[in-house]
Amino acid sequence: MAYQAVFKRYELKYLLTLEQKDKVLKAMEPYMEIDRYGRTTIRNIYFDTDNYRLIRRSIEKPAYKEKLRIRSYRKATPESKVFVELKKKYDSVVYKRRLALSEEQAMKWMTGEKHYDKGTQIADEIDYFLDYYGNLHPVVFLSYEREAYYCRDGTDFRVTFDDHILCRQEELSLEAEVWGTPILKEGMVLMEIKCSGGIPLWMAHVLSQEKIYKTSFSKYGTAYQTMIFSKEKGGIFHV
Repeated sequence: MAYQAVFKRYELKYLLTLEQKDKVLKAMEPYMEIDRYGRTTIRNIYFDTDNYRLIRRSIEKPAYKEKLRIRSYRKATPESKVFVELKKKYDSVVYKRRLALSEEQAMKWMTGEKHYDKGTQIADEIDYFLDYYGNLHPVVFLSYEREAYYCRDGTDFRVTFDDHILCRQEELSLEAEVWGTPILKEGMVLMEIKCSGGIPLWMAHVLSQEKIYKTSFSKYGTAYQTMIFSKEKGGIFHV
């Protein structure tokens, strides 16, 4: 099955209560519907350097930041299709490149055990990223439950709701079960609006009416601050 490999869009994030989520879903009913996968469990492994160079820079909120992860939409086996994703953000615009390959191929490529030699532009970009940072390795397993909605009118406006966001630094495998430390307060949901242009008026109206405001929230960044930062020499790093 074909998949989208290149993304360029805005990704706006909002933290909602369950009551606010219900209000947004009610407003979405005439315009959007849930995708064919329904509610899914997404697993991610994030890669970083020994001193967490990528996420520490991201938390500083620079104009440009980037991250590398492997993602699976179900519990993986070595032969399962997963996505290697290179995600960059510049001037509020998110650029994502991804390749689909088996979990075994992905892990061997990312850890330097076996090169992925398909020779595509996206593979070349990922190889450059790996070479530039030099010593990337798995650092965080992050999972969550997602509901994704798309517009019936065929536009690229999408809305996702993520909850039960869990993180850990043990058992860093997409073949493992989901468990870990929660990074959202109980009863809260992360909503993301993904679009290449403006927000529809009906969505802007419900956000205003329910006093739902855009926030800055990084799952990996919050996992880092929850699990890692406070443990590292009282929160002080030496680069």
